[in-house]
Amino acid sequence: MLAAICAAVVGAGSTILLGLSGWFITGAALAGVAGLTTAQAFNVLLPSATIRLLAILRTGARYGERLQGHAAALDALAAIRPRLFASLAAAPPREALAIARGDAAARLVQDVDAVETRFVRLSAPWGAGAGIGAAVLLAALAGPGPAIAIALAVALHLVLARLLTRKLSAPAGATIQAAAGDLKSALAAFAAAAPELKVYGAQGPALDRIAQLGGELDALKVRAVRAQGVLALSEGALTGLTVAAVLALAAPASAPLAALAALAAVMAIEAAAPIARAFDQDGAAEAAGERLDVLLRHTPEAASHRETPTRPALRLLGQDLAPGARLALVGPTGCGKTTRLEQLLGLRGAPADAFALDGQDGSDLSPAALRAAFAYAPQDAALLAGTVRENLQLAAPQADDETLWAALDDAALADRVRALPQGLDTWLGEAGERLSGGERRRLSLARALLRDAPWLLLDEPTEGLDPTTEARVVARLDARLRATGQGLVLVSHRPAPLTLCQRTIAVETLSPAAGSAISRAMTTPVITTATP
Repeated sequence: MLAAICAAVVGAGSTILLGLSGWFITGAALAGVAGLTTAQAFNVLLPSATIRLLAILRTGARYGERLQGHAAALDALAAIRPRLFASLAAAPPREALAIARGDAAARLVQDVDAVETRFVRLSAPWGAGAGIGAAVLLAALAGPGPAIAIALAVALHLVLARLLTRKLSAPAGATIQAAAGDLKSALAAFAAAAPELKVYGAQGPALDRIAQLGGELDALKVRAVRAQGVLALSEGALTGLTVAAVLALAAPASAPLAALAALAAVMAIEAAAPIARAFDQDGAAEAAGERLDVLLRHTPEAASHRETPTRPALRLLGQDLAPGARLALVGPTGCGKTTRLEQLLGLRGAPADAFALDGQDGSDLSPAALRAAFAYAPQDAALLAGTVRENLQLAAPQADDETLWAALDDAALADRVRALPQGLDTWLGEAGERLSGGERRRLSLARALLRDAPWLLLDEPTEGLDPTTEARVVARLDARLRATGQGLVLVSHRPAPLTLCQRTIAVETLSPAAGSAISRAMTTPVITTATP
């Protein structure tokens, strides 16, 4: 509202300032030509003081419009981006995980920026209306003809701008948003696969694909700029025609009033220009809004909401597991072991009777309730671009250093972290690139151990470790589970971690339609381990 008020002052002030200046200069010139007596009688002080006042008002109001308009837009963005991120996190996994990283980044940055322009432009109609209204009133001083001509010219300008932008720039603007997302997704994917591309000599096709996507985006931008050029050309031509018509219609009036009306015509077209430019940007803003609306419809659940019992029993694949029990899932690659873990966590939809917590079917439980029951170390350890501490505290934000070191020690990673330059506060780089694959996996395991949950889900926790390190991890994990009484569901192809579990289920097949597994349960002897 403040920006709109300031914009109205700017629009009216600019128009009156230019019109009054034209009248004043023309009148002063004619008075000077008429002779000394006429020149001395001409009132110079009042018009010049008014011009200075209008200039000051316009300058101050323009500053206020920019300040308040951008402040409001930035406040809106500060609310939109976190809300968008939270909605992405709350979306169904099938929907959220289908969005490529580059596309997600484009929506968080580029789409939100496109929406920002719409917020900034909210004051434009007020400034345009005030400027056009002032121009019509000034022109009316020279007669009704000039005023009507200005009103008709502004209407024609807006209609023409709407038609041109809808046909030329709006389609390009809408497509630019999607094309930019495709380019960012491809860049992110190829950057992540850079070592493989180099090893196999595949940089050429990757670069060709990037060049193709970049070329398509550039072509769309060129098309949008050409549309802006056509719009500017039409605006300039219409301004010239309007000024000529107004001068002709104002000829019967005095020369100063004719000059005032002509300059008012220029300012009227200029005042309408922001509306015309808004038409030009509508395509991109509307496309961005639609892309954001698709993601913003999900509402995150309260983080503190817990529906599960403190130590729930688990029924999985026909096996009833008491709190603290340990179960291993084995089977060939692709049979659905990881899918089972993701169903337990609510990362995938689970069919009825797939599993139950304390007798309550898992398909009836909310993701918040499921995730309160389980801690998880996935097969592909995902680390943030941050410090060791920040990555660990994802699972336990309030954990102190002693707790963090205990988890690292149980994951056989404490000595490695102590050797880092800043210990827990060492920066790990993008996706933990300063650590080896096995170290990233153990850091993910330590993070899962910090999670205060009754069940621990581990997916290939020792993959990529040498036998000595693997034995140390298994032994310490066994000791921790005994001390905490935490239950375990383990997926592994390696024999050493399987010794942690009393029961093993061989998952032979997974039906994609029903999500059910045909499995056989077999009891294995309990094998205890001792710390080497």
